[in-house]
Amino acid sequence: MPVEFVLFALTLAGVALFHRHTLRVAVIGLVAITLCKLGFGTFRGVAGLAGLIGLLGHEWVTLANLLGLLLAFALLASHFADSRLPDVLPRYLPDDWKGGFVLLCLVFVLSSFLDNIAAAMIGGTMATTLYKGRLHVGFLAAIVGASNAGGAGSVVGDTTTTMMWIAGVPPRQVLDAYVAAVPALLFFGVIAARQQHAHQPIAKDAPAGITVDGWRLVIVAAILLAAIGANVYFNLRHPELLTRAPVIAIAAWLAIVLTGWIRPPDWSLLPGATRGSVFLLSLVLCAAMMPVDHLPPASWPVALGLGFVSAVFDNIPLTALALHQGGYDWGFLAYAVGFGGSMVWFGSSAGVALAGMFPQARSVGAWVVGGWHIAVGYLIGFACLLFALGWHSDLPR
Repeated sequence: MPVEFVLFALTLAGVALFHRHTLRVAVIGLVAITLCKLGFGTFRGVAGLAGLIGLLGHEWVTLANLLGLLLAFALLASHFADSRLPDVLPRYLPDDWKGGFVLLCLVFVLSSFLDNIAAAMIGGTMATTLYKGRLHVGFLAAIVGASNAGGAGSVVGDTTTTMMWIAGVPPRQVLDAYVAAVPALLFFGVIAARQQHAHQPIAKDAPAGITVDGWRLVIVAAILLAAIGANVYFNLRHPELLTRAPVIAIAAWLAIVLTGWIRPPDWSLLPGATRGSVFLLSLVLCAAMMPVDHLPPASWPVALGLGFVSAVFDNIPLTALALHQGGYDWGFLAYAVGFGGSMVWFGSSAGVALAGMFPQARSVGAWVVGGWHIAVGYLIGFACLLFALGWHSDLPR
């Protein structure tokens, strides 16, 4: 086994065991892997500093987009919370466990046209108000699962599906992932909502005298439309620019700056959001340095396994490798790498973002035990997709 895999495995184990020091562990792991490859390995076939520079030149757009969106959506979530709209939601949601289930369904729908990071953070913000800040880890896992499942069948809902679209995969093939995502949501959503209701019932009545700040909702909509619009426009008209500049993050930040005169964002949130973002970027960069030269021949068992791998291994390089290899049914792959990362909190960017808001989620043991329904829901959804549509291989590339 290559030394890089051993170091990466130790880094992930350190994140799992020392969840109060995740940033330090991730940065140490990144430095160790980088030094190892500089001294004894190559970066995608190129040795030394030139290889490292080439790797960073290839990955910087993804990293910059991820950093920019994480920070932008932290401010977006703050605007949404300050609008006081979450405070009036109890008037419209059911009073029992079904209120939590409806909330998860809203996150699912939001993520189908919105980045799953923003959907998860908006869901976490609403849940904080609805449950007075007392959230079960299993329900937090379900929020992440709903955001990842909702984006799995949409080419604008997740980075991996957008990568498939850019590579020429028709959106119709990616849409098949919803045949698995919806049954998975129905399974884990009901169980997680019941967990949360037993832990802390939903607030039955909104406090009196609440006035919703409509301008903050306008700002939220402007940021979302800017990110979505840039994503769709450049995918349709200039897809090559998506690999040259972080245009999606730039669009979101332009909206933040231009609407700042209406309601200034809470800039004090950025230092904390930056620490969480650096942690995620460190893991993404570690994953990009792994010498993953080939996968087994594409098949549905391999796609099923990739879902479990994506829980601990960044799904972006996995998706890139699968696209290069070809031969997959892209609906299966979109569901596996998109939703599979929900099984561990650091398996997806949505999980990392939500764990930044709720430190109790940064425990792999608590996440796996409390969110056991995510893994079972993943298997149920995959089985539904396999039996309903069957596996249809694309041509090898």
